[in-house]
Amino acid sequence: MKIVRYEHRGTVGYGLWREGFIHPVAGRLFDSLSETGERLPEAEVRLLSPLRPNKLIAIGLNYREHAKEQGKPLPEEPLLFLVSPTAVVGPGDAIRLPTLEHRIDHEAELAVVIGRGGKDIPREKAEEYIFGYTCANDVSNRVLQARDGQNTRAKSFDTFKPLGPAIATELDPSDLSVCCRVNGEIRQDGRTSDMIHAVPALVEFISSVFPLEPGDVILTGTPSGVGPLRPGDLVEVTVEGIGTLSNRVEAE
Repeated sequence: MKIVRYEHRGTVGYGLWREGFIHPVAGRLFDSLSETGERLPEAEVRLLSPLRPNKLIAIGLNYREHAKEQGKPLPEEPLLFLVSPTAVVGPGDAIRLPTLEHRIDHEAELAVVIGRGGKDIPREKAEEYIFGYTCANDVSNRVLQARDGQNTRAKSFDTFKPLGPAIATELDPSDLSVCCRVNGEIRQDGRTSDMIHAVPALVEFISSVFPLEPGDVILTGTPSGVGPLRPGDLVEVTVEGIGTLSNRVEAE
């Protein structure tokens, strides 16, 4: 099942996305959803970010090949940091670069959407707390990242966290293709099987530090091949089984 959040004629709602149509649903996202019987052509709706995250939790250097290209040792524990959820935008929204003097990179990622709250969740039960998965682009200002010695400012600018296009609720995250294209050229082409810390281990680790709550989103790290974005670029993040998240890049 693929769930989208959409805007149609001034109304925002959730729907199921299948066969070129959006099927609106009633109910709350993390509870029971029921189809209303309406059917909207995909071309007539505007897809939004599939949710407004409660917390946005990110993991750094979580792919072996990416750690290698950065010249960093493989982390023994997940490198955990928080990003402002106000940075989230949806499919088709612009990524706005606040400066053209700094290197600002794309980072294609699998994002985990938490649907049930919990603390100290064992990895073997992680699936019970995961609602689904979506695509993310963890846009990052490398100059500020190096200057600050941490990640929050560099990754929290408005529009720096595109999510979408849908939440896939029936997906095995262990070996999915994660790809990024810029203007049609493949920049990143990895698989989640290259993760140092797999999704269940991330849920266990994060929930040992603070509770996970419904609506939290975990950004699980990026494969090798990160590169700079420039105004006019079209950046596309594709995760197998979910879809493609497309955004244009603009100067602010």
